[in-house]
Amino acid sequence: MSATTDLDGCAFLAAQAKVKSYLASWFQLGKRICIWGGQHHLLPQPVLQGDRYSQAFEACWAFIISGRAGDCFLEETNETIEQLLTQCWEITPCARCQMPIALPCHGLPPVHCPCASLSNWPNFDLPLPRTPINPRAHLLSLRQRLSP
Repeated sequence: MSATTDLDGCAFLAAQAKVKSYLASWFQLGKRICIWGGQHHLLPQPVLQGDRYSQAFEACWAFIISGRAGDCFLEETNETIEQLLTQCWEITPCARCQMPIALPCHGLPPVHCPCASLSNWPNFDLPLPRTPINPRAHLLSLRQRLSP
């Protein structure tokens, strides 16, 4: 494998991790994934199970990236998951609600955040959706930061 291929592979894995986290965050707020061009919808529940993603979420993610789901996209967005996995898109926090949104690297941003249709959102009195947290790694990180 050449260095360029290694870098492309790393970039693709990084893009997958960001898109996976993006979907997990929105699933926690009840947004569904539209599959087969919007003909069907999926909403795996629960999304998190302890310190990892749930089996339901992992199965949904595997189905999405396998290509068997056809064109799929987050409810009330236009960008397909396949598009988001390219280098032409960036996942970044929304300026209004801090939820992850997809922004094109070139061109105009989306007209609105998927949170626009959620009632009582943003609600900063509630914790934002999150990714799984490994308690051991988290505690080790805290210990290292507190150590002189």
